[in-house]
Amino acid sequence: MIELCATLPCAAPPAWAVLERHLFSLLDQSVHPYLEKYTRPDGSLIFGNSPGGSEDDFYEAYYNWPLLHLMGGGGHLLEGAAQGWEGITRQLTQYGLVHQEYARRDDQFHQGESDIFFYLLCLADPQRAGQLERARRFAGLYLGEDPEAPNWDPEQKLIRSPYNGSGGPGGPFFRGEPSYGWSPGMARYGLPHYDVPGIRAIEDLKDPALARRMGEYMQRRMSRGDVAPNLAVCSLVTNAYMMTGEEKYRRWVLDYVEVWAERARQNQGLLPDNVGLSGQVGEYIEGHWYGGLYGWTWPHGFYNLQMAALVAASCACLLTGDEGYFELPRLQQGRILELGQLRSLDQCDMSLAEHWIGHYLALGAQRCTLVVPYRYGDAGWFDYQPMSPIYPVTLWQMSMAAGDWETVEAVRRQSNYDWNLVFPFHTKEDAGHEPPWVRYLAGENPGYPEAMLQAACAQVQRRLELIRNDAEAATHRDVHRWQQVNPVTTEALVQLTLGGPQHLYNGGLLLCRLRYFDAIQHRPGLPAEVAALVEKVESGNTVLRLVNLSPLAERRVVVQAGAFGEHRFTGARYDALESAYPGKISDYAEPEAVRGGLREARIDAARFQVALPPSTQIRLELGTARWANRPSYGRP
Repeated sequence: MIELCATLPCAAPPAWAVLERHLFSLLDQSVHPYLEKYTRPDGSLIFGNSPGGSEDDFYEAYYNWPLLHLMGGGGHLLEGAAQGWEGITRQLTQYGLVHQEYARRDDQFHQGESDIFFYLLCLADPQRAGQLERARRFAGLYLGEDPEAPNWDPEQKLIRSPYNGSGGPGGPFFRGEPSYGWSPGMARYGLPHYDVPGIRAIEDLKDPALARRMGEYMQRRMSRGDVAPNLAVCSLVTNAYMMTGEEKYRRWVLDYVEVWAERARQNQGLLPDNVGLSGQVGEYIEGHWYGGLYGWTWPHGFYNLQMAALVAASCACLLTGDEGYFELPRLQQGRILELGQLRSLDQCDMSLAEHWIGHYLALGAQRCTLVVPYRYGDAGWFDYQPMSPIYPVTLWQMSMAAGDWETVEAVRRQSNYDWNLVFPFHTKEDAGHEPPWVRYLAGENPGYPEAMLQAACAQVQRRLELIRNDAEAATHRDVHRWQQVNPVTTEALVQLTLGGPQHLYNGGLLLCRLRYFDAIQHRPGLPAEVAALVEKVESGNTVLRLVNLSPLAERRVVVQAGAFGEHRFTGARYDALESAYPGKISDYAEPEAVRGGLREARIDAARFQVALPPSTQIRLELGTARWANRPSYGRP
């Protein structure tokens, strides 16, 4: 492996480097009070209630801990996360929701949220006992390899139900009598179907007879056939490929993505959200391309469908290097943006209002901004909400296409607020700070690293205080509680050290420009006291700065192109000391100004090593060939 050596002194550490290492330290310590208050010794979660029919939000209690570990967090994070996964799995098995370590039946909108925890555990420690067998077995649920779980139809290339898992494709939508009545929690999402006789508004469902009628329609329309959110399964199968390298997993992903992409092409670019068991779009919904579970009409529309499209396209590109797959999410986004309008958020009846905290903070008293329709029903487009920056930024980060960057800029120009601003908040997705990050990458927001790291530290401190003050920790009945107080936040470190956005919450794999390994300790992540900052990402170039804050110890870091080694470095230009330092022992004054010059090195590999003597730094311009290698969880 090629090794480069840092020679420039770092006598006065940059503020971002000090803040970054402080954040690592803060996060490492923050998990202890969380574990003490919300978990049992076996990793299971303290809960004062039965979860009913869903395992939603249990696995999310720890989901980003292995991600923090693989970036450089302590080993206790990985061990705690692994124990947590196993403890929660046993807990949900006792509840009857998990079978053979995987959900019996769930929709992929929610299952994808749980699965990201497993993917990150595999990435952080692929050699852990049981992980390879689990990865094979979970993917096999969708390859027809488990006779108890016939989720997959190989002839039609479809998943047989919106609800699927280790128990096979779902049966009736409702466990008992089919009835969907009014509830305060679901009322904001409106009606699942708008063509049910006698039902025109959500309040009509307060009538038990009408609630039963709606339930009968949902039973008939949402119990069988494939739906677009099932595209999240692509990550589960891609995960197995990266653990094994076996072609059958690659082939399944490409077949499944291509059949959905073709349906979108036949529907003017938009993904139809439902397919019958015969392979016909709208088979159970009177021929409509909309109306499926977690589809365009109900409950979230574009919010989760664009995530599914991005997940599917990223997996297909990862496995082939073919950026043409990005056309699928690009078409969805383009069609929705064409319908965008400038409106005041106060005039929008938004079903996901809590998701736009960053917009509200940035807009201040004036509320006018770009909004787009998230949902479609019999009366056309509705539910106008801000265009989430997660989508255009994620697409651009994967494609590096000039057109996708222009879309990011077009959204920025119409957003009507300053994208340079950084506000401290921590959403469910641990995301939302993409606007100021991309302005930093564009060279227009130089203070972003320090501001974002300070915001992240503030959020950790806030959540620690919430934990200290939580008098209901042992008796709470809220499945959202754990994710709302989980003190680990990774968004800032993913952006600044890995050069990518936070992975997509509903089933996304970690897609970033760089990854690191400690060459001395033989573990993943940045070595102790080493800080990293990705200053620029371009189609063929990555700019990275590394700093060793230790005044005594040399560190050695392996830099990898991509989370899975899917990219390749073609060469490096880096700064090297050319002036005298530290000068003569007899000199009382500082030597002449430190002067550096550029050196060049050919790499042509997915990894290289950097030696960082005490108190040194190095800036590297890394030629990068994207999507050039077969992705895997292999380590140096």
